[in-house]
Amino acid sequence: MSDQQPVTPAASTPAASRVPDKVSLDGLEERWDGIWTERSTYAFDRSKTREQVYSIDTPPPTVSGSLHVGHVFSYTHTDVVARFQRMRGREVFYPMGWDDNGLPTERRVQNYYGVRCDTSLPYDEAFVPPHEGGEGKSIKAADQLPISRRNFVELCERLTVEDEVQFEALWRRLGLSVDWSHHYQTIDARSRAVAQRAFLRNLERGEAYQAEAPGLWDVTFQTAVAQAELEARDYPGHFHRVAFHRTQDGTPIHIETTRPELIPAVVALIAHPDDERYQHLFGTTVRAPLFDVEIPVLAHPAAEPDKGAGIAMCCTFGDLTDVQWWRELQLPTRSVISRDGRLLRETPEWITSEAGRARYAELAGKTTFSARTAVVDGLRETGDLDGEPTATQRKANFFEKGDKPLEIVTSRQWYIRNGGRAEGKGEGLREKLLDRGTELAFHPDFMRVRYENWVGGLNGDWLISRQRFFGVSIPLWYPLDADGEVDYDHPIVPDEAALPIDPTSEVPAGYTAEQRGVPGGFVGEADVMDTWATSSLTPQIAGGWGWDEDLFSRVFPMDLRPQGQDIIRTWLFSTVVRSHLEHGSLPWAHAAISGWILDPDRKKMSKSKGNVVTPMGLLEEHGSDAVRYWAASARLGTDAAFEVGQMKIGRRLAIKVLNASKFALGFGAGAQGAAVTEPLDRAMLAGLADVVDQATAALDAYDHTRALELTETYFWTFCDDYLELVKDRAYGGGDAEPSAATLSARAALGLALDTLLRLLAPVLPFATEEVWSWWKEGSVHRAPWPVAAPLREAAGEIDPGMLGAAGRALAALRKVKSEAKVSMRYRVVGGELLVPVAEETLVRTALGDVLAAGRAQIALTAADVEVAVVRDAELAEPPAQ
Repeated sequence: MSDQQPVTPAASTPAASRVPDKVSLDGLEERWDGIWTERSTYAFDRSKTREQVYSIDTPPPTVSGSLHVGHVFSYTHTDVVARFQRMRGREVFYPMGWDDNGLPTERRVQNYYGVRCDTSLPYDEAFVPPHEGGEGKSIKAADQLPISRRNFVELCERLTVEDEVQFEALWRRLGLSVDWSHHYQTIDARSRAVAQRAFLRNLERGEAYQAEAPGLWDVTFQTAVAQAELEARDYPGHFHRVAFHRTQDGTPIHIETTRPELIPAVVALIAHPDDERYQHLFGTTVRAPLFDVEIPVLAHPAAEPDKGAGIAMCCTFGDLTDVQWWRELQLPTRSVISRDGRLLRETPEWITSEAGRARYAELAGKTTFSARTAVVDGLRETGDLDGEPTATQRKANFFEKGDKPLEIVTSRQWYIRNGGRAEGKGEGLREKLLDRGTELAFHPDFMRVRYENWVGGLNGDWLISRQRFFGVSIPLWYPLDADGEVDYDHPIVPDEAALPIDPTSEVPAGYTAEQRGVPGGFVGEADVMDTWATSSLTPQIAGGWGWDEDLFSRVFPMDLRPQGQDIIRTWLFSTVVRSHLEHGSLPWAHAAISGWILDPDRKKMSKSKGNVVTPMGLLEEHGSDAVRYWAASARLGTDAAFEVGQMKIGRRLAIKVLNASKFALGFGAGAQGAAVTEPLDRAMLAGLADVVDQATAALDAYDHTRALELTETYFWTFCDDYLELVKDRAYGGGDAEPSAATLSARAALGLALDTLLRLLAPVLPFATEEVWSWWKEGSVHRAPWPVAAPLREAAGEIDPGMLGAAGRALAALRKVKSEAKVSMRYRVVGGELLVPVAEETLVRTALGDVLAAGRAQIALTAADVEVAVVRDAELAEPPAQ
């Protein structure tokens, strides 16, 4: 017993015990999801002020198939934050969106319904698709029925509904504490209105503009591609050593190229200004082989002297370096690649010689592959090919969803300023966006450099127009002059109140439908915005910008953006751009960046690689708490292996929460008004107080893994050491009136269980809610997050190391029985319990509990040992029952 004054824990009024005879994890997910829905446990209270709210810009998963285990991984991280902040007293705004805007959905609809979009067609209110069901793979593209964009979008919306129902069911099974009354689609009317409203405001301020400029083009999908959508891949090719000839004397100047088919598009030869081999040529001209076009030899610091021949041909356009040279050296535009990936069918006007025009006529309309073969044959014929082509692997730019290298074509496109170009309205924007990156708290912090590198390396503004169908329309029309020519410089802008609009089927104010496409009338903008132009506005869409300003004022700027590391350059950056331009602020204060899930071969899991694992089977086999435990065991920003073994550990932990709680509550834990008087009880609570402080600090720093490690470790100490040490005293020997020592144990058990359940609740929501319901009213997830103060008050001034020292002493007693291969009920009736000198006082203070738990009558001695050990033990059979 302790001679300290007793400390009574804060009073609680537990409900009548509802501990079941048998405990199980089975069925908890379905039961508790139903109860949470019925009780609106996670409903957002919009009466709270912005200071009281914690708002999350939840990533909207792509609705084009199925979720995979990587989604479970990252969304669990977010849910841990949401649950923690809710228990900390913040009103959590946790919406869910569905990203059904984009190419994957478009292609599914084409196959599923047997249709394709034709923006020239009018809307048909009574349209019925010709096919429905399966994947429609038997329907060839040529057999797909053309329909209006509006009809096509309606089919996209219809098809995604089924996927969204399945996604929501999986998220509920996982235990995401989402408020399901706050959800959106990135193609629904509100999302379209928000995206169009933001675009019109960008246009009004001069941040959105259209330009006829070279841009990356996917010849398969027939659409422009933004810098952020590029994927560099190895692509087989050949180096060709080709002779150009000095205009002055015909001397050959050799270059090396992998794209000889672009020789008719050459506008200059370029070398580094310090390259002595070519300095005498700067300012002179050469003639291109086969096509006999005179071009200048120029200097530029981006030329690479140690690459190939050190002098390169600049074409319009072969790669992004060509674009840089073209722009900075003010070179002419001589494009020969058309949007379909074939060479122009008409001979270019800059090829003037009869022989050159005849050569080009042989190439007109050919694919780049066929044209390359023909040009190489021609170079052999004229002797301008030096040697034979040599094989190489070159890096080529691909659209992330494409199969063929991108071409660079000149076309009219829409852009939003993002700091990539410094002139005009873009002056100083890059620096401001870099400053925004400094303001933003990245978790982990080292992810910040990815943002900075991307912004620092931009070479052009954000190309947002796409030549697709299922997307948010660019909300403009253009007048036609008397000759029927489009006046792109004076777009017709709708009123914001009319949004969303589809300019291909709706008519601008002041015009009639009959004026579409006729001189003096109008045409609608046929392009749509890329998906990131809408997804970059998820805080505004979820928060009600433009349609629920009261809600928006309570949630924006948001607190958290959780997302993957691979889309820092796209989603994170583009969202920062839109918020900076529209609101003059960051869209959120924190960015939590998840790592990737790796397969057993340590490769990133992705649908394209075919190595993903779908999660529903895992949730059913192991239980949602177990899968959440695996996810929460990985830190933000680090890649994690897919490990079923970790899920098994998580299931064991969840089961232990049920069993240990049932065991503790069987003592009458948490008796009203009981005082914590015993040293061992106080030591346990002192150690738990330290865990509360440390776990809270970790979660405040977005380190859920550290918080889980601390809590889990102490929970097992509580189960393996404290429960075993204290159970005899907690039972009380059947006394009619429990002693103060018994009441102390029960009070400490109640305090510890109450605290541990709340610490574990963000990771194991189902098991902890189940136990909470056995003896508490309400939900553990609406209970306040534990604080250390009441634990420290109950513990008083005591060394928390006592519990560990007592546990090690008990382990020594049990080891004797294990080695003797006898039951733990055997008694130790002789010998010495040797403990390290530093632990002697701690163990002696708790000796009554140690000996009772170890069923021992043995002397305690301080000795020069590293860990407690029993010497000269004598064992006796337990007394007969």
